[in-house]
Amino acid sequence: MTHQFPTLSPEQKKALSDTAQRIVATGKGILAADESVGTMGNRLQRINVENTEENRRQFRDILFSSDPSINQQIGGVIFFHETLYQKDNTGKLFPAVIKGKGIVVGIKLDKGTAPLAGTNNETSIQGLDGLAERCAQYKKDGADFGKWRAVLKITHTTPSTLAIQENANTLARYASICQQHGLVPIVEPEILPDGDHDLQRCQYVTEKVLSAVYKALNDHHVYLEGTLLKPNMVTAGQACPKKYTPQDVAMATVTALLRTVPAAVPGICFLSGGQSEEEASINLNAINLCPLPKPWKLTFSYGRALQASALAAWSGKPENKKASQEAFMKRAKINGLACKGQYVTSEKSSGAATQSLFSPSYTY
Repeated sequence: MTHQFPTLSPEQKKALSDTAQRIVATGKGILAADESVGTMGNRLQRINVENTEENRRQFRDILFSSDPSINQQIGGVIFFHETLYQKDNTGKLFPAVIKGKGIVVGIKLDKGTAPLAGTNNETSIQGLDGLAERCAQYKKDGADFGKWRAVLKITHTTPSTLAIQENANTLARYASICQQHGLVPIVEPEILPDGDHDLQRCQYVTEKVLSAVYKALNDHHVYLEGTLLKPNMVTAGQACPKKYTPQDVAMATVTALLRTVPAAVPGICFLSGGQSEEEASINLNAINLCPLPKPWKLTFSYGRALQASALAAWSGKPENKKASQEAFMKRAKINGLACKGQYVTSEKSSGAATQSLFSPSYTY
């Protein structure tokens, strides 16, 4: 017999719903600045900058000290543990800097992947142990939302039913714990772009994964109005010989979402999945112009696709701070337009903006 034991008060529900809606207010998306130390090291290596805590802090200071008008395009920033306790050049804690701009602070909560025995190199996500205590502490330290990334991949034999179910249940357990502690959970079931599969195969797998995720969220009594979804766009694999238009990607993506994501979810914030900055913006714009019902906000939660040009412009030199901030602001404005379906691409985009940001089996 199903029986409901209410766990969230009306006040808790309202707070979660209000926060989720603030993050995805019209024209706004999320800056994912939650790269781990190792991932940040790979980024810095490309511009010949040493991976030290100070260099990581300096680049994040550039992003976080951008003009306050950035709050017109950025509704939330996802932090990594290290960054949550770092300070800007004036000695102010980064979360206070972001909150001072009216932007919501979030925190990465998963602890990476672990092998899932009995599968073809598939993984589960670690981090449930001690999660309640970490959520409570992060809430005290200024965070109002969390993020948890599950990873699935498409091959001839994957994702398996076991991997889909295991990751869906882990995402749901995380979401439930987050909400108990006043954090809006961002649910991220990423299907990697690695492989030679076509658009239809990705759409099929995306539908199977998302339907399992929302079944699990329902089973775990997660309050959907106080959550956000961070999925992959439906795209062909990186090695697929057939090329698809942004309109093809948009139709496949919105169709998959309509079939699986309840309208109660306030916003869907796409990950960029190794697309170039420009490609991620063009596809997001096409998704918002797709001639199908769209009951949720369709916006962005980009890391590489908001930072690549800024990182290249900075190149570790303090005198390049302004140029780096301008590059970041430019991408933020473009994506702010794209999530309203108002971005008109110019043929001038070049350099870092058009370079593929794909990394095989990408880990955060």
